[in-house]
Amino acid sequence: MFVEMMRLLPERFADFGAELTAQKIRSSAPGAVSRSLIEAAEQTLDEPWSTILAGDYREYSRTDNRDRFEALYFSRRLKLNALVLGECAEGQGRFLDAIIDGLWLICEESGWQLPAHNSHIRGGPRDPLPDPQNPVIDLFAAETGANLALCLHLLAPELERANTNLVSRVRAEIDRRITRPYLARHFWWMGNGDERMNNWTAWITQNVLLSTLLLPTDQSTRRSVVEKALKSLDAFQKDYAEDGACEEGVLYYGHAALCLFGAMSILEASAPGSMAPLFHAPKLRSMAEFILNMHVAEDRFFNFADAPAKVETSGVREYLFGKAVSSPPLQAFAAACWNRSSDRLMCKEWNLWYRVQAVLAVPELSGPVPAQPAKTDIAYPGIGLAIARDGVFDLAVKAGNNGESHNHNDVGSFTLYKNGRPFIIDIGVETYTAKTFSPQRYDIWTMQSAFHNLPTFGGVMQAAGAEFAARDFVTEFSEEQAEVCFDIARAYPAMARVEHYLRRVRLLRGSHVEVLDDYQGGEEAVLSLMVAEKPAVTPGRLIFAGLGEIACEGAGEPAIEAITINDARLRQSWPPVIYRILIPIAAQRLYLTIS
Repeated sequence: MFVEMMRLLPERFADFGAELTAQKIRSSAPGAVSRSLIEAAEQTLDEPWSTILAGDYREYSRTDNRDRFEALYFSRRLKLNALVLGECAEGQGRFLDAIIDGLWLICEESGWQLPAHNSHIRGGPRDPLPDPQNPVIDLFAAETGANLALCLHLLAPELERANTNLVSRVRAEIDRRITRPYLARHFWWMGNGDERMNNWTAWITQNVLLSTLLLPTDQSTRRSVVEKALKSLDAFQKDYAEDGACEEGVLYYGHAALCLFGAMSILEASAPGSMAPLFHAPKLRSMAEFILNMHVAEDRFFNFADAPAKVETSGVREYLFGKAVSSPPLQAFAAACWNRSSDRLMCKEWNLWYRVQAVLAVPELSGPVPAQPAKTDIAYPGIGLAIARDGVFDLAVKAGNNGESHNHNDVGSFTLYKNGRPFIIDIGVETYTAKTFSPQRYDIWTMQSAFHNLPTFGGVMQAAGAEFAARDFVTEFSEEQAEVCFDIARAYPAMARVEHYLRRVRLLRGSHVEVLDDYQGGEEAVLSLMVAEKPAVTPGRLIFAGLGEIACEGAGEPAIEAITINDARLRQSWPPVIYRILIPIAAQRLYLTIS
């Protein structure tokens, strides 16, 4: 797909970013936007630059905690972004001294990679401190390179007048930490044969292209970087089915499909015509529209894996993606997100390029919001996902397998909203620690099938790995109903002794949702249902005040467990207490009616 486009590469690559100039920002940003950028820069002048010590970097290897170091690390980048945009908007040199301090501080860092990623081997042990002579290109090393390259691109003349050595120093650091190791080494995320990739591939490749093509690199280097990037983009897209579904969920769509689009946009601008044929590919449009189809209401989306139920998106990148692939529905959705967003200028965004895009898009996105088309049913057989709606209920059913990127053991789980309110939920993931991406990942409760809407057999839960999967995934959509059927028995290890477990989920439009579970073999089965609100229990019914009820046939007496939510990441989506309902299945058959 992408490698085939090498034949369209020109003899010479243009400098990327002709439209990304300080003058363009100054002239095109409305007055209110310029004032906002300048005020944000003024505010950061009163804030000290964070101090990062060796002990801060080593904290991850000692305690597994990554939050404190990352707060110090990202605060530098956020402050630099604000200063650069403020200077672009004002153009009076008032913020240049602080910008020079920030650039110098970041150049003085011994490593741009996060402690949690400080390894040259996929899944390998993390070194306690970075090795300046052996840089790791991780997500944020590449993003740092891209940010600094854009800083120079926007303000190089002003910076050179202020300090002749600074610009050459920053360019040398990007070359040493990003460009040279990128060309000389193979990092796992670059792709290797059939090895599965994830968001890292598109995300890093996009930022390496920015680091290279925003600077006056020589033509030979540009060609080498672009050719290697095209191979990585092929390695990334090969793991997507033609339906375009992102197995990592909505949050990582922003770092996966959107970064693929970002990389393509950079390549098209530097090598006109090289990407044009691919923007018309049905698969790319399907990848683009995934987030549109996952949307429920306001900032809520269907979630699975490590994705949260609430996702804040400004909409600008989605809008540009929709425009590129000729998707008016995605453009309308993204424009609505933009107008609803509390952070349209993406002030908490670490990537400076995204923020510049947002500033330049203000005039286009601030007009009348196009009418959004009605949401429709859709099936994603590539990951075993089905979505159905009727104006009251929004239903998502996830079959798939337990070997996906950012996987939770959730084969066969389902999520239900009623009138936009969470009814039956997927919890998501807690704040990342070392354990999250270790062999002990499935010791974490949020990863386990017993904390998804699934059965447990004599205490035996689903197991991790691609071989633990659903089979016979079938969807049927009609005007009257939507139905999803599959067998999840093979998602459980042999010790569960379950022969088959057929689940049928049906939305009867304008009426209710049915879940029919029918199984053979296995120990005593108990179904978990995760809910955001506490139900009242009456014989054969669970009643949720002001929301709805669940009628149960073939069930024993349910138990209700309260789960206190203290984790900051989970609290972004859920109230302080959520609930797990444990329903014994009385005779290997359970029928739920949700209304």
